[in-house]
Amino acid sequence: MEKLKQRWGINSTWDVVAILIVFAINGSFAAWVAKPITFYLGLSPETMSVWVYWISRILLIFPIYQTTLPIIGWLFGQFNFFWEFEKKFLSRLGLSFLFNKR
Repeated sequence: MEKLKQRWGINSTWDVVAILIVFAINGSFAAWVAKPITFYLGLSPETMSVWVYWISRILLIFPIYQTTLPIIGWLFGQFNFFWEFEKKFLSRLGLSFLFNKR
């Protein structure tokens, strides 16, 4: 626990627990939200290759996850942590232009 506090720059054990809960809830939530969207788009293992279906679904889950992570974090009082996490993560993917002010 202490290593996570130090690495993430937080002070309380509750913050670590809240952050871990947010990661867990958001992963399940993003997969849950992607299911009706894949159905709406007509994507299913019956209509396409299983490999193409799962790759498409993962590519769909990724932006949902990234979008909802700060929102779920906000519900647990951890918005600032997850906002900084998002900026750092997306900048590593070469998408830092999304957060740079002109």
